[in-house]
Amino acid sequence: MTKILGVRHVVLGVRDPQRSITFYTEVLGMELVNFSEERQMAFFSFGERDHDLAVIKVPEDQPVGSSGLSHTAFEIEGGLEQLRELYARLKARGAEPEMTVDFVSTKSLFLLDPDGNRLELFSQAMPLSEAKSYLHDGGVSVVLQPLDLETVAG
Repeated sequence: MTKILGVRHVVLGVRDPQRSITFYTEVLGMELVNFSEERQMAFFSFGERDHDLAVIKVPEDQPVGSSGLSHTAFEIEGGLEQLRELYARLKARGAEPEMTVDFVSTKSLFLLDPDGNRLELFSQAMPLSEAKSYLHDGGVSVVLQPLDLETVAG
């Protein structure tokens, strides 16, 4: 059975990404790895990982906790094969994955818990130092690529 290794990052919905950038860099001492003007999303690191925290602007007409990408991310042990195994197990137990995404640096599936909290289960696809450089150099512009977890690799 695929093992979950632990929480690896959190994405929070915010009203003002620039205010959050100031808080997380100046108050908490985090590194701003990337800011996507298009998505109004900032990625922060404590050092080793590509990001430990991200914030994304929530539209004014929505509550902060309901942002489309707000989630808690759990890293799994193994790679794409183990993610496919977990995907099949979730579906067999009645948990319908919300979406599957190839972020290049990670391969991910998203689902909602019984109370509507969004969870990401991911396998690390790139060494941490490469993933951080990738995100720093603008990798956020190509995130959200489709990922087929239904088809078993041959």
